[in-house]
Amino acid sequence: MRRKGWAVAPVAILLIVGAIGIAWLNPQLTHYVESDRFRAELEKETAKGLHFSEGRYARIHRKGFLTAASDRFQADNGRQALRTIDAHGITGRFDPWGVFFRRWQLDDVHIDSGEVEIQTYTPSPEPSPAKPWFHVFLPRRVYLKQVEANPADVTWRFRGEKGGFFGTRLVIAPHGRDFNYQASGGTLKMALIPNLQLRDTHLLITKKLLMLYNLDLQPSEDATGNIHAQGTAGTSEDRSVDFNFSFERIPVEEWLPKQWREHVTGKASGKIRWRGKNPKLESSTGEATLRVDGGRIIELPFLENLAKITDERTLEQLTLNDCSFALTWNYPRAEIKNIAIEEKGKFRAEGTIQVEKKALRGAIELGVARHLLDWLPKPEEVFPHEHDGYLWTTVHLSGTTDAPQQDLSPRIMEVLKENPGAALGLLLRQFGEWLKKAFGE
Repeated sequence: MRRKGWAVAPVAILLIVGAIGIAWLNPQLTHYVESDRFRAELEKETAKGLHFSEGRYARIHRKGFLTAASDRFQADNGRQALRTIDAHGITGRFDPWGVFFRRWQLDDVHIDSGEVEIQTYTPSPEPSPAKPWFHVFLPRRVYLKQVEANPADVTWRFRGEKGGFFGTRLVIAPHGRDFNYQASGGTLKMALIPNLQLRDTHLLITKKLLMLYNLDLQPSEDATGNIHAQGTAGTSEDRSVDFNFSFERIPVEEWLPKQWREHVTGKASGKIRWRGKNPKLESSTGEATLRVDGGRIIELPFLENLAKITDERTLEQLTLNDCSFALTWNYPRAEIKNIAIEEKGKFRAEGTIQVEKKALRGAIELGVARHLLDWLPKPEEVFPHEHDGYLWTTVHLSGTTDAPQQDLSPRIMEVLKENPGAALGLLLRQFGEWLKKAFGE
């Protein structure tokens, strides 16, 4: 029993001494952590770890033995993936074991809210300030085990406008000397596209590569639709991009110009592959497929006029049973092929269109139901072939994308010139429509 007592005594003494030491050090530690000297050192090390020239913390408060907090951290003009950062309500827990690995390790950094602007960059040597002789005994860098911000805005510049993920839950974790970024929830806002809800995304940005493991989005108003993307982009001397996109049941009207949205509806599905020696459109190549289900075109002025000319009111709206095409491009040339557009019993269009810069050419095989051509005398002269329930003709395209031209209208006009009675009937029909509008009938 005496031997056991002598064995326990040193341990008890050490515990007592340790407790006294902690009690004595605790206020001293609090004073140091909340001092301007410690804040300046933490600003320097945090900025260095995140590749900023400098950073600014608000006053630091100690909240526990190894936990401290600050109301804000700001930094800008970042040299690598982060361009700016503005974090609010920061709480972090220090891990003293990190000192043995020569790093200031912060575990479970939580940010109440913040904004991060990211950028692509060209790696360059970073400045190495002079170090004191005793630096070999000090930690070499700040190590952030995990940073979580909820909500957070992750933004970038696109076409001169601010875009990005807004109100998302962001988790940043180290990947060697680089970082993994994961986000879920929130809204994607960018120029040229409608707002989309973010389900989940995961990407890695290194000195040589941006790797998008996954990006999953859905339309704001339709939870059945989805968009998925993955791919890579070089961030060093190699700036090449290679991305794959797939989408299912995306409302087409949200992607159209405002003046078209009330006239066109449908759900789009397809795939896109985009490649290039850099992110610029001028160096891109790729291919895509598109299919629209439940497509409808209604109250379009062109169709309304066509319905008046032909005296076929059913042409005022189209319900598409088939609407699909494939696209390939190698800038500045693009080809739309395998075109198939049909409303059964009315018309079908098939063919290929080429665009180079703004020059337009191509040929469309157009089939129209015979009863929709009753207004046209001798329709067989313009639509000489008949099969699959339609009269067919080839429509040749030319001109430019700004001023497209086709050869169908001139051929129809020639037939009408040879039959002045039919032309007069069309004219009187148009005049009758004008009178109805003029007298409010």
